[in-house]
Amino acid sequence: MFTALVNRWRHSLAFRVVASTLVAATLVVGVSLGLLLIRVTNGLVDANTSKSIAEANVGLAAAQQVVLQSSEGGPPTPSEGLADALMSALLTGSEAGSAFEVLLLDGSGPAIAELPERGTNLVQVSSVPVQMRAEVQLEGQEVWTYTTVRYVDSPDQPGLVVGALLPLGADVAYEVYYLFPYGELQGTLDLVRSTAWLAGVLLVGLLALIMLLIARHVVLPVRQAARAAELLRAGHLEQRLPVRGEDDLAALALAFNDMAASLQTQIRQLENLSRLQQRFVSDVSHELRTPLTTVRMASDIIFEQRDHMPAQLRRSSELLHDQLDRFEQLLGELLEISRFDAGAAHLETESVDVRDLVEDVVAATQPLAESRGSSIGVELSPEPCVAAVDPRRIERILRNLLSNAIEHGEGQPIEVRVAGTEEAIAISVRDHGHGLDDADLDRVFDRFWRADPARARTLGGTGLGLSIAMEDTRLHGGRLSVWGRPGQGALFRLTLPRVAGQTLPPASPLPLDPSTEVQL
Repeated sequence: MFTALVNRWRHSLAFRVVASTLVAATLVVGVSLGLLLIRVTNGLVDANTSKSIAEANVGLAAAQQVVLQSSEGGPPTPSEGLADALMSALLTGSEAGSAFEVLLLDGSGPAIAELPERGTNLVQVSSVPVQMRAEVQLEGQEVWTYTTVRYVDSPDQPGLVVGALLPLGADVAYEVYYLFPYGELQGTLDLVRSTAWLAGVLLVGLLALIMLLIARHVVLPVRQAARAAELLRAGHLEQRLPVRGEDDLAALALAFNDMAASLQTQIRQLENLSRLQQRFVSDVSHELRTPLTTVRMASDIIFEQRDHMPAQLRRSSELLHDQLDRFEQLLGELLEISRFDAGAAHLETESVDVRDLVEDVVAATQPLAESRGSSIGVELSPEPCVAAVDPRRIERILRNLLSNAIEHGEGQPIEVRVAGTEEAIAISVRDHGHGLDDADLDRVFDRFWRADPARARTLGGTGLGLSIAMEDTRLHGGRLSVWGRPGQGALFRLTLPRVAGQTLPPASPLPLDPSTEVQL
């Protein structure tokens, strides 16, 4: 659940807006309602307390008047009649269904005869806190506090108790306690609290709903722009955003549409230029075939008669013959590149053991390597590496990689390795020449690119070999990767799926970094 919320937070702007608003609104509403309820509660309680104390003072004044009237002929004699008269006076102002209770308790010392006690509605004496009784007896002043009003036959209620001492004579006095049940007040406060919190919840929910609608209204054009951008990236250049109104979102849509139109125009122009370039390369390559064939025939005749020529002419005929070979190779590779660009290249696959292809290509290039002072070492997987590939193209890839290694290997040994898994096979070609730096690695497969333009090609390469190797690899759905370090040589790794069209796994059977240990 937490992970799902985190993911939703990271990927949904509307969710973040609504969640942030909900949290902020909850805090603001919660604090505001809390402060409001505290003020309301304190106000109601204080008002009821003041009213209750005032009612108690009225009753106490009436009771003192009864005591004064009874003491005109001397100190009043405690009796049942006096107790009843005092209770009547204490209940002054009480309506039917009394809003308060009264306790008339003996407040004389233990040596004095007990006074008759009275109480209303079976209220219990334990409703008066013991500490409060002690304060009333000691100080003789009016004291009040909050308490729990307890009844013999009714539920307890929160309330207020107001107490005072009512003297009758020397060492003779009554303790008078007014108890004001606050059950109705408590119910009112509970209703106010529940209503306030319910209103707060509804307010927060309403704010969240409003923010959700606003967020959806704002985020929807952004999502439409994101979807339109994805469609543009996928090649749907005619994709546009609807423009509604004249606000900021409309300005965003207009800017996006202008950008899309500009991109469409530029891409169309580039496509037209690319088609013109492809046609030019293809047409020129084809048109050069006929004169090249004528020149080739004449060159072959001259080359065959070179032994009857002077030394200077003999050398010229040999150079002409070699350069025509290179020119013919260049035309062939240009035609192949034009087929790749036009999407006309296709595979002619068959199930072969790639180890056999490697051995054939190595055997064919071994004399060339030896002429440059290099040796080619081959390490084959002990298990068959059968895959559905186009043998002609795979051999061309290997020839290009080996020729490149011989060209740049500086006479050092060349290592060829073959390994396979259930899903893929890999071939690596490693040389120990001058190597490649990071800038070279980014451009090594570019057409006609050379790491060192001042360095002459000694094997007659055209500069298209690695580019064609990359295109052949892509046709197979494979990967052609390169590693290099200045002074440590370079390694090219070809990874191919065993089944044509199958998705290639991320890991290759062979490492790209030569320092990594490999288990074949």
